[in-house]
This record gives sequence, C-alpha cells and structure tokens, in this order.
Amino acid sequence: MKHVCVLGATGSIGLSTADVIMQHPHDFAVDTLVAHRNVAEMSRLMAQLHPRCVVLTDEQAADDLRQRHPVTDIIIASGMDAATEAAADPRSDTVVAAMVGAAGVPATLAAVQAGKTVCLANKECLVTAGRLFMRTAEACGATIVPVDSEHAAVHQALQGHDRDSVRRIILTASGGPFRQRSPESLLNVTPEEAIAHPNWDMGAKISVDSATMMNKALELIEARWLFDAAPETLEAIIHPQSIVHAMVEYNDGSVLAQMAMPDMRSPIAYALQSTPRLSSGIPWLELAQQQPLEFFAIDTARFPAMALVQQVMRGDDGLAVIMNAANEVANEAFRQRRIGFMAIVALVEQTLAAMTCTPVTTLKDIWQLDQHSRLTTEELISR
Repeated sequence: MKHVCVLGATGSIGLSTADVIMQHPHDFAVDTLVAHRNVAEMSRLMAQLHPRCVVLTDEQAADDLRQRHPVTDIIIASGMDAATEAAADPRSDTVVAAMVGAAGVPATLAAVQAGKTVCLANKECLVTAGRLFMRTAEACGATIVPVDSEHAAVHQALQGHDRDSVRRIILTASGGPFRQRSPESLLNVTPEEAIAHPNWDMGAKISVDSATMMNKALELIEARWLFDAAPETLEAIIHPQSIVHAMVEYNDGSVLAQMAMPDMRSPIAYALQSTPRLSSGIPWLELAQQQPLEFFAIDTARFPAMALVQQVMRGDDGLAVIMNAANEVANEAFRQRRIGFMAIVALVEQTLAAMTCTPVTTLKDIWQLDQHSRLTTEELISR
C-alpha cells in the first residue's frame, strides 16, 4: 500500500486525486493533506480520507478547522513550515504536488530531497527551478512523474524508446475560450469570459493562463526539464477537442500520440501507479462517437506568449523565473480588473525587458529574482 501526502488537497487536482484514491482503498492510504485555507473542503476530505494529519498554511483557517473539529484523532497543523515538514515526512512515500504558484516550490523540493515519488502538478517547480529541481531529484533518488495531462502523455509516449531518436515533442492546447477571436476583440474581455474554459474545469488562475496560452508556454518550459529536451525540439499545436494530449515524433517519421477523454483523473491515476494501470473513473474514449479531431497552428498575434516563450527557453534560466513571476502578478491584476486581458502578456514582456537577468543557481537566488520581478511588474501596472 502506498502512503500519500497531497499538497494542494482542496484545489481541483487535489480533489481529483482524492476521487482516484477513494476508488482504490486497498492500494492507497492518505497520510497528510495540505491546503491553504479552505476549511469546509478540508473538513469534507478529513471525513472521506481519514488522514493522519492535515495542514492549513493559513494560521487563522487552521484555528477555524480546530474549532470545527474539537475532538479528533487527526493532527491539525498550520503554516508553510508544517507543509514542508509534511512533504518530507518518511511516513508517506508518494507526494502529489498540486499547490498552486511559487509558494508550492519549497514543500515539493523537500519531498524530492527526501527521495520520494513526486506526482508533479506544480508548474513553478520546473519553470522557476527546473535545473536545480531535476539535479536534486537525480542526486536524491527521487522519482518525478508528471500530472499535467500533456506531460503525462509525453511520459507515456517515451516509454520503451531511445531518447536520442526523438525529433519533436508536441504538446496540444485547446486554444481556450478565445482561439477563434481576433486580437482586437480581446481587448475588452472580462475575467468571467477568460475563466470559462471550454474543456477543463480548473482554478481561476490556471483558466486565465489557458486563455492567454501562457499556461502552454510554461508547459513547454516544464517539458524542457522533465524530458531533458532541447528547446528547438519542443512545440505546441492547437487541438480544440483535447482528446490527443501530446505527441512524440521519432526520427523514422513515426508519431506516437496519447489519447483520452479530457479528465484529470486519468493522468493522476497514471502518476500514482503506472503498472498495473488503475481505473480512474473517467469516461471511455469512443472515437466513432467523437466529433472530428482538429489541429491548428498557433497564431502568435492572438497568443503572443507562445512567441515570448521561445526567447525565454533559449536564454538564461533566470528568464523563466521573471516570466513566471510577472505572469502571476499580471494574471491576478486582470482578475481584479486592474488591467485588460491583452495587457497580461504585454506586462510580462515589459518586465523581461526592464530587468537584468542574474544567475540563478540556488533557491535563494530564485526567490530574490522572483520577488524583484513581482515588484517590477507591480510598478509597471501602477504607472
């Protein structure tokens, strides 16, 4: 039986993970659940999964949870330090890393340093600290298995094949809610429109990233580190149906594609256990009943993030730190209606141009560059 720690338990990935685990009670036991401040959802998960310990990083939320459960044998801890300790705790052997944003990096890195199997859904670990993260995993004997549907698809398409035979890794993108809109028509879209993803039920931040295709840009950076791939071998293509999740093209012209219905429980089940495969609870893919599968090149005028990321991947590691931090600030500013939709990527580009990229070889270097980038983006918004 595998003992699991879930970082980001009350988010969409965390809840899907809980659903998969509950389908296999004899294969998995939940040791620890970690979230930020969703007391109601954590209470429900406590009743369903019976963890040994729960952590809310928000101190007040943890106090509220204790008041809601004055009599319980479940340890209720609080703070980011407790989350990091939970990730490294030897009582769990598998960590699902689904905390959103740069805040999830320390806890995920602690799990890697402990040599665990890390089911990775936190983009920032690889976007901001990819080289450091993967080197640490190799040194500590940790196993990194991607949870993002695209990276999970690549992981499967690479199994049993010579990496030197790979010509291209192609990630698919739905194109989000605006794939057929003209760039001019996007100037006045609302956060509600941007969050309304046509295929996936995701959090607000990730949904906006999908609408700008910044999400796909960051996924290309992730793929660079996950699969030790040269930037020139990484591409993305729009596939509105989200049935084909990624493709790997080999030197002989063969292209291996991984397909499944668009449901995150499938890559989560694969990350938790690839052999033998687990039932995930998703609908079966009946190709004869599907609409035609379409593929389109990406219009970088509509989605400028996809042109910007090519520059970032070919530059110093710190450029990805700046890109990610600036995007987080700009994304939130848009959701707060402080800036327009098309200003998100424009602000990221302005931040990259305004900053001097310093070497990043330690986590401290990354944090310093991250914080400087955020301040710079805020200053640009305030002008």
